[in-house]
Amino acid sequence: MSTAVNEKSLSLTVASLLPYLRRYARALTGDQQTGDKYAATTLEALLSDRSVFKQIESPKVALFHAFHLIWSSAGAPTGEDETGLAKRAQAHLRRLTPNTREALLLHTIEEFTLDDVAQIMGNTVDEVEHLLSIADAEMAESIQGRVMVIEDEAIIALDLQGIVSDMGHQITGVASIASEAVTLAAETKPDLILSDIQLADGSSGIDAVNAILKSAKDVPVIFITAFPERLLTGERPEPAFVITKPYSEDQVRSAVSQAMFFSSTETLLA
Repeated sequence: MSTAVNEKSLSLTVASLLPYLRRYARALTGDQQTGDKYAATTLEALLSDRSVFKQIESPKVALFHAFHLIWSSAGAPTGEDETGLAKRAQAHLRRLTPNTREALLLHTIEEFTLDDVAQIMGNTVDEVEHLLSIADAEMAESIQGRVMVIEDEAIIALDLQGIVSDMGHQITGVASIASEAVTLAAETKPDLILSDIQLADGSSGIDAVNAILKSAKDVPVIFITAFPERLLTGERPEPAFVITKPYSEDQVRSAVSQAMFFSSTETLLA
């Protein structure tokens, strides 16, 4: 009975952590389908061997460690048939130092501590710190582009503009409602979109992005939301890049640098 209860408890815990694993997998691959395949492969591996949960105290760290073992043996940049900005981004991605992106995303987007990242990746804390320092330097040299912001809160919009501009990107404009965003995107043709979900007039950032992607299918999108798990259910087309509110500057910088490496062609269901 005790074993059955423990197994059920562990299954429920893993299920609650799955949206965040899927977010990380998508950030690495830049694609919902590819990222989800890696997450599914991880779950399949855990069905036959759950010993990692006995070796590592934190279930979340253990889950991500299991994923990293699979990713490190098979992971590689996607998008071999990309063109334009995405093709140039993929070429840059292939030049990056191995494991720097993993360390950066785990520490910033997923907010693991340095000790946690070290456990997940099988490194020492010193090695993780070294990878992060390299990631910062490489991020500063990453592809620069034109970024549009869809955000109805003026203070947040100004903050996002400042962070993105400091990275060397050009801000094409800010829209606070969906219709304005569609018009602005058509006029300025951004290389990347940062979008809130709920906008000032009750319109949806998801609707705005869907309309924009009809004519600009290769534009990567980063959604910013207080409830990322609602966008990462696996039940519908979903974004590859999601930042949780309240966000940090490091999270925005990391997400922007990674999103620029990939094209985002998913249409979302509002």
